[in-house]
Amino acid sequence: MDRVTKGISYEFVLRRLATILSVTVLTLAATAAITGILLSIYYQPIAGGAYSSIKMIVQDVPSGWLIYGVHNIAGNGLIGASLIQMVVMFLGERFRRSWLTAWFSVIFLILTAIGLGWTAMILDWSQLGYWRFKIELGTIEAIPLIGRQVRDILTGGAVNSLTVERLYTLHSYVLSAAALFLAVVHLVSLIWQEKEEKERLLSAIEETPTPNL
Repeated sequence: MDRVTKGISYEFVLRRLATILSVTVLTLAATAAITGILLSIYYQPIAGGAYSSIKMIVQDVPSGWLIYGVHNIAGNGLIGASLIQMVVMFLGERFRRSWLTAWFSVIFLILTAIGLGWTAMILDWSQLGYWRFKIELGTIEAIPLIGRQVRDILTGGAVNSLTVERLYTLHSYVLSAAALFLAVVHLVSLIWQEKEEKERLLSAIEETPTPNL
């Protein structure tokens, strides 16, 4: 009986932790999106204006430094929380077919969060971001068959204002919306599966014969 109780307790803790982490992931995604909208009021997605606009946000806009910092923390935190979530689900042995939605949503969420960080690399148009992006482009270009085409789609041919505009659009509209959608789907799927697990557990307890005293 103690083993059963410990097993149930262990599964319960992991399920609860997974739910808490999914709420955290959704909160981080929403925070990144909201602060990103606030930053977009002053941000200029052009090669010459990107750096100066971010400098103005940090130095001149009231609480701009705080919004910019929270945006960066939320974006990085989204990656970390999503990775931890996948580890928790793995430890909880959530491999049944009914958990496919939760698994696929968290996997694609991790990829989306990494994509958000990657596309933000050059949006500040700093020297560090520029040369990091150039190195990354070299890696992309080395991909057989499609590398050069992908590079041209991302940059427009050369790293300039068009590159910033394309990555800004991808970062702010496509990936941000995808991250919010996947975070919501992941949370809903976990809540639904937790409800099914509770019903299954209650059914198993009811079917367990009571020992004769």
